[in-house]
Amino acid sequence: MKKDTSISKSISSRAVFKRQFSLREMYNAAVFAPRAMSKLIGNNRSKLVNKHFVERLHLAVTEVNGCALCSYGHTKMALRQGMSSEEIKSFLSGEDTFIKPEEAKAILFAQHYADSRGYPKKYAYDAIVKEYGKERAQIILSAIQMITTGNLYGIPISAFQSRLKGKPYKGSTLFYELKMQILGLLILPIAIIHGFVRGLIGLPNEKFDKSTDVD
Repeated sequence: MKKDTSISKSISSRAVFKRQFSLREMYNAAVFAPRAMSKLIGNNRSKLVNKHFVERLHLAVTEVNGCALCSYGHTKMALRQGMSSEEIKSFLSGEDTFIKPEEAKAILFAQHYADSRGYPKKYAYDAIVKEYGKERAQIILSAIQMITTGNLYGIPISAFQSRLKGKPYKGSTLFYELKMQILGLLILPIAIIHGFVRGLIGLPNEKFDKSTDVD
């Protein structure tokens, strides 16, 4: 696999938060992670949703949230899967040049999920169910939920790594970066247990804004 240094430089040059999240948002995202991971593991066997499609969803969400660590990691994964540098750059810059027509609605929903900070409109998800069917829609949602959790944990790590290189993020503090990393790890097992309990009592692995107003 040939390394594209222009992508790496673009990712590592970030000097400001694109989006900043709270511990509450981190916890809420992590609650969905266990069952989302299980759904994606099942998809590895069933292959209902192509792995390249899943990776494009990951890149779309990461572009909105601006996690340098996740951008770097998923860029390497996408290159291993055979995606071109041009396609990856397009997704990481929010362009639609390489979006496939059959994946467009899911990519747009992924961006909407990120824009809404993990609280998307119910009618937006209903459109995904209608387009792809319930099973595939759940896998698409699970892929989005997993990368969202990764982004929320990765953003403060990215800022801290940049600080160690002498390039602290504008608007960030060492206290915030350490707080999010340390407390984030402490609340993770609680969130995972919470997620499993929700499943045991029959609660869905999702949360939607049921209002019908269009932003």
